[in-house]
Amino acid sequence: MTIRTCIFDAYGTLFDVTAAARECAEEPGRGKLKECWQRLASDWRLKQLQYSWIRAITKSHTDFWEVTKDSLDFALEANNLSDDQELRERLLSLYWSLESYPEVPEVLENLKSNKLETAILSNGSREMLDSAVQSAKISELLDKILSVDQVKIFKPDFRVYNLVLESFTRDKNEILFVSSNGWDVASAAGFGFKSVWVNRNSEPIDRLPWKPKHVLTNLTDIPKLTKTI
Repeated sequence: MTIRTCIFDAYGTLFDVTAAARECAEEPGRGKLKECWQRLASDWRLKQLQYSWIRAITKSHTDFWEVTKDSLDFALEANNLSDDQELRERLLSLYWSLESYPEVPEVLENLKSNKLETAILSNGSREMLDSAVQSAKISELLDKILSVDQVKIFKPDFRVYNLVLESFTRDKNEILFVSSNGWDVASAAGFGFKSVWVNRNSEPIDRLPWKPKHVLTNLTDIPKLTKTI
C-alpha cells in the first residue's frame, strides 16, 4: 500500500534534546556546566526515558513535564550541580523551546507538497509539544499533534500507537512511523506500522523482536522514501 500518513516522534527526532544544555552552557558564567554539558544532557535524556518506561510498567502515570523535571534533578546531582537552583530553572525554561534539527522544516514541507498527512506522536504533554512546535515554526506543517495525555500511559504501550488509527482513517500499512529511538521504532513495527529509525548517533540496532524497515542518519530522505517503501 502507498504511504498516506507520516508520524514523527518529537524529542530526539524532530527536536534536539541536547539543545537546552548546549545553549545554556554557552551563556556567560556557566563554566561548570560548560565542562560537563554533554554528560548532563545524556544523563537527563536517559533518565527521562527510564522513568517513563517504569511509570508505564507500574501504572504510575504522570505528566511528562514532571518526568522531565525529575530526570533533570537526577542529572544535576550526578554532575555535582544540584546546588544551583537558577541553573535548574534556566535549563527547564530552555526545554520549552528546543531547537528542531536543521532538515525538519524542509522535510515537512516536502511531505505536505506531496499531499501526505503529517503528525507528531509523543510522550510529551500537549502543552510541551505545542510550545516546541510553535518555537520551531512548524505548526502549519503538521496536521495533528498526538500526546500520550490522551491515554495516560507512555510509549511503548500499544495504546499510544493506536492513537494514530483513532485520529486518521488509514490502514496500518499506509502509515510511516519515524523515530530516532530504536526501542520506539521497534515497538511501532510490532504494532504493525512501517517504521524508520533515524539513527543520528550511529548506534547498534536494538535486540528486540521487531526491526525498522529502514535506517537513516537524518530525516532528509523521508519524502523520497515514502514513494518507494
